[in-house]
Formats: sequence, structure tokens, C-alpha cells
Amino acid sequence: MRIKLHPICAAVAGSFVFQPMLVWAQSAPAATPAQLPEVTVKADVSRELGAGYNPPNAVSATKTEAPLRDVPQTVNVVTAEVMRDQHATSMQDALKNVPGVSFSTGDGQRDQVSIRGFTAIADQFVDGIRDDALYFRDLSNVDRVEVIKGPAAVLYGRGSSGGLINRVTKKPGIDVTDFALSYGMWADRRAEADVGRVFADGAAAFRITGAVEKANSYRSQQFLDRKAIAPSLELRVAPETTVLFQADYLEDRRVTDFGIPAYRGRPVDVPASRYYGAANARDADYSQSRVFSGTATINHRFNENWSIRNATRYYHYSLDRNNTLTSAVNEATQRLTMNHGNVRREEHGWFNQTDLIQKATLFGTKHEILYGMEVGQQNKDQVNNTKPVPGTFDLFNPVLPVLPRQAPGNPTTSNLGIFDTLAFYTQDMITFSEQWKALVGVRYDNFQQETRNRIAGQRDLSRSDSAWSPRAGLVWQPSKTQSYYVSWSKSFQPSGEAFALAANNADLGPESTRNTEVGAKYDWLNGKASTTISVFRLERSNIKVANATNTALLPIGEQRTDGVELSGAAELGSGWRMLAGYAYLDATITKSSAALQGKRATITPRHSGNLWVTKDLGHGFGVGLGANLVGARYADPQNTVTLPGYVTADAMAWYRRGAFEAQLNVYNLFDKGYIVSAHGTNPNLNMPGAPRSVMATLRYRM
Repeated sequence: MRIKLHPICAAVAGSFVFQPMLVWAQSAPAATPAQLPEVTVKADVSRELGAGYNPPNAVSATKTEAPLRDVPQTVNVVTAEVMRDQHATSMQDALKNVPGVSFSTGDGQRDQVSIRGFTAIADQFVDGIRDDALYFRDLSNVDRVEVIKGPAAVLYGRGSSGGLINRVTKKPGIDVTDFALSYGMWADRRAEADVGRVFADGAAAFRITGAVEKANSYRSQQFLDRKAIAPSLELRVAPETTVLFQADYLEDRRVTDFGIPAYRGRPVDVPASRYYGAANARDADYSQSRVFSGTATINHRFNENWSIRNATRYYHYSLDRNNTLTSAVNEATQRLTMNHGNVRREEHGWFNQTDLIQKATLFGTKHEILYGMEVGQQNKDQVNNTKPVPGTFDLFNPVLPVLPRQAPGNPTTSNLGIFDTLAFYTQDMITFSEQWKALVGVRYDNFQQETRNRIAGQRDLSRSDSAWSPRAGLVWQPSKTQSYYVSWSKSFQPSGEAFALAANNADLGPESTRNTEVGAKYDWLNGKASTTISVFRLERSNIKVANATNTALLPIGEQRTDGVELSGAAELGSGWRMLAGYAYLDATITKSSAALQGKRATITPRHSGNLWVTKDLGHGFGVGLGANLVGARYADPQNTVTLPGYVTADAMAWYRRGAFEAQLNVYNLFDKGYIVSAHGTNPNLNMPGAPRSVMATLRYRM
């Protein structure tokens, strides 16, 4: 691949080329100048993107590219190179590299996780803009995944009790050609493409990524049919002004799989393939989602001290979900009942963000000040319908019913939710000296919700909430390799947040989350390795709890997570690379109704950890090995069902020669049986993890 060197890069490269010549020239006699041969500079695409395993900077925590060591908060980064080596194609694949993140089944139709013991169902962002539609995301257009731990409402608004997830997309600006074909167990076939070019004069660049995947599954009935494409174009309309246009289309169809039920406090002991739903699930239990988005981003630099960014994103999301699931289990008879239902969602929305950045020196201190405004609207239309399936079924070996695809009729839910956001925020990154730095900020949100019900007897609902979301952090760096911090932040969670208001919550104010954290970040081996350790307390108050005498909710609940997290990344000599993490989370309901008081937060293990190590063996060969530890978790808020802890191991090997690469990934190396996720509110919806599997990939990259 040929690239055009940035002037600074050219100067640095030139110094390495010409410095030895200058030394020789000072001691050697004059000679007739000779014509130097033309030099073609080549660079690895992943290096050009700043991927690696140990990136020094992140953008999500401050909305500006900042060194991780200067951010008084835990930020985990999963880079494109990590995802490529692990052949990660889903958010769950990527996020298993992040300590403190646990997985929900997401109703079999969406990405859903908990972070530090709190659900993050609506805390998904793309390039810093809210992306809370309920679907499974593809990673073909993702350069890195950044996870901010703790409340982040100061920059992103409502939500983010335990943290948020921001996908940073691949953008134009480099010459890249990358094609990959993969084939694995259960006839999993996937093709990916990533092509980008910079025009000769540098005035324009384009990039297009895409993926097509078809697969069966270790789960009986399950299949996957997915298509994704994302073109982008960047224009330099003036020396200091660029305009970036991005589009993204994703179509995903699969069986809506809710997993397996429980018996006597544990998931039933059945093969991982056992499906509990319709016998004709591919026709009666499928989910199909389509997501389109378009984004326009303008960046302008006025001078060395002032710059501005404006981004507008529009999206449209549709969902056709049909599902059959376990509704109840009778342990005495070892029989179960099922429900069959469908969900229709149609939503669209837009957001506009303006960020003005000022660099200044005031009273001997350096400041990078962010002034921001966000405005947006989302319209979410939904129709839900569910009916019981006649009869009962054997708990361990059910004879599955053949069911029709349920047609809408007498829906239990039919409404339109309208969400309006208006927010102003400011943030100041302060440098007092080389040793002392601070990050302070505050955001004001006005969030208006309206629910227009279409079912007779259900009234329309609305409410308006205004909230301040502050944060403050202090950083002490006694040396260039040490950074210690203390921080405090706060966020709010409205009654609906990402869903329609209901009669029992429309009159209740937002919940509130506070995070107090101290931590230390270290660089080792001349920056080749870095580690972070943090100790924190997260408290969420005004959680809505059901009244014991009626269906009303009361804002009396409180949940607290006391935790410790460690993470590390390294790119060492001799071809070694490493990514590791560990989390201890004591997530407890500290105030609630008698049934929940003192219970642990669902799907949140006390202990979890991850390790991934690769070694370049030379001559084009390399190997990798990893492990994931997940402690025991509870499947439901009453803590009646325990999901056993587990350890799984993965391995990989590669051979690279020139632009060609062959890679083999082996997952669950020792064929461990385990439960990877659960619903989080229901004891009978638990997802078995995949048995041992193999994936082979051929790649052309230059």
C-alpha cells in the first residue's frame, strides 16, 4: 500500500534517513552529489489506523482525542486488530475483552449488556451519537470499541449508570484494500470488504466497508442471514475545513432465541442445542431488523486555538419479531407452558451535535475547553401481541408445536413514543503543571417524553424532565509513567428513557446514579505496556419498586456496586502482544421491597476476567491463546436461579506472506458446557454457550 506522508511524519522519517549521512558528511571529503533512488514508503494498515493492542489515546471520554493517562476515569478500548485476531464479528465477541461487562440475551433480537452491575440496554453510541435502537450490530465498519465506565451523562445525556459503549467507525483517509472470506462450524460463511482511497491532491477520500454472512448454529433451528454496507466520503472544501458523509445499512434475520428454562435453581441439564419454541421456528420464531443511518460531519479549524465540529445523524429502524418462549415451569410435574407473540417496531430519529473547542492559557494554566449543544428527536412506534400456546410440554425433552406466524390482532401494546432532547454542556481539561491536571464539566438536559396510546381505555401520557449532570476529576502524574486520579460523576435515568411511558411510571421523576472512583494508570517498558487499576462505588437511587398492595411503582429502590477493576495491554518485543482484565463487583440491592432487599444484581458475577496473548513466531507464522473467566451469576432479581461460573479457552494461528493471510480460530478449546447469558428479569430464559468450534479465514490486505 502506498500512502502520502504527513509533513511531520516526513520530517521524522527524513531525520532517520539523513542524520547518518550528515554525520558521515562532516568527516568525509566532499563528493560529487549523486541522484538518490526513489523510495516507496509502505505502512501496515492497522498501524496507520493506530490499532495495535495498546492505543495511547481515546475519544469517547472527552469528545476530543486525549491521552488515556490524562482521563480520570476507566476507559477500555478494543481495537480493530484485537477484533481481527479473534475474528470478532459481534458486540458480544468484542466486549468479552472488557472486564466488568456481562451479557443479557436481549430478547434474542438485540445487543444488551450490563456494565458494573447496571443494565446498559440503551447506552450504545456510534461516533459519540446515541444509537439505542434494539438490534444486533455488525463490526465490519468498526475501527474500535471504547467502553467508558461509570456515569457519562455530562457528555452523552440520559442513561449510563454503569457506563456506555461507543463504536468508532472506519473513516476515509488512507489507501486500504482488505478482503476476507471465512468458513466455520455449522456452515458459517462470511465475506468482508474494506476499500479506501485518497485522491492524489488530498482534496477527497472515500471508503466503503461491507459484510455478508449466512450461518446455521449449534442451537437447533437457529440461523443467521446478515448483510451490511457502509460507504463514506470526506471532502476538504477549504484548507481548514472538511465535510464527512457516512451511510450505513444493516439487515439481520435470525431465530428469536430465548434460551432454556431452569429447574431447581439451575438451568436445565440438556444439550446446548435444545430449543424451546416452535418446531417450525425459522418461519414462526424469526426476527428481522433493518437499520439505515446517514451522518454528515463538518470540521473546521479557525486557528491554533479554536475549532468547531457539527454532526447530524438520521436513522431509521424497523423490527419484525416473532417468538415462542417458556412462560412458566411446574417443577412438581416437570412440565412447562409457552407463549407465542410478535413485536413490531418502526422508529426513526435524528440528532445534531455542535462542539466548539477552545485552547487557552489562563493565569498560567492550560485549558482545553469544550462548549457543546445537542438537539434531537426520536419517534418510536410499537405494536406487541402475545398469546398462550395450548397445552404443556416436557421440561427436559419437549415435543415442540408447529405454530403459525402470528398475525397482529388485539395487541397488548400499541403506541407511539416521542422523545425530544435539548442539551447544553461544557467541559474543561486543565493542565496546572506537568504533574497536576483536572477534568471538570457539567451538562444540562431537558428531556421530554410523550406516549400516544392507540388501545381503547389507555390514556396518552407525557412528562418533561430537566437535569444537571456534573463530573469532576483530579489527576496527579509524578512521572511520565505514573498517573493517579480521583473522580466523581453523576447521571440521570428518566422513567421511560428508551421506551414508552406507562401509567405506573409517568408521574415519577428520574433515577439518579453517582460514581466515586480512585485509580492509577501506569506505563511500562517505554510505553509498550500499560495497566489501569480502579476502585469505585456506584450508587443508583430512586429506583422504581412495585407497591405491595397495587400495581403502582414507588421510587424507593437503591442499588450499589462496590468494585475493583484491573486491565492491561502490551505490545512487547519479540512479537508478543497481550490484553488482560479482571473485575470484582459487589452489586447489591440495598433498598427495595422485602422480596428484593439484599439481593444481588442479575447477570453480574463477583469475579470475571479475560486474557488474550499472541506471539509472532517469525517467517510469517504466529499463534494466540486466550481465556475468559465468568463467576456464578443470578438469572433473576429474586436470585432463585444461579448460572454456574465457567472458564473457556480460545486459540488461534496465522500465516502471513505479503498481502495474503491465512488464519485459524478455535473457540471453547476444551468444549466446556456453560451458560453465556440470561434475560436478567426472568429465571427461565438462559442461553447456553457454544461448544468447541473452528473458523478459518483467508485475507488479502494491502
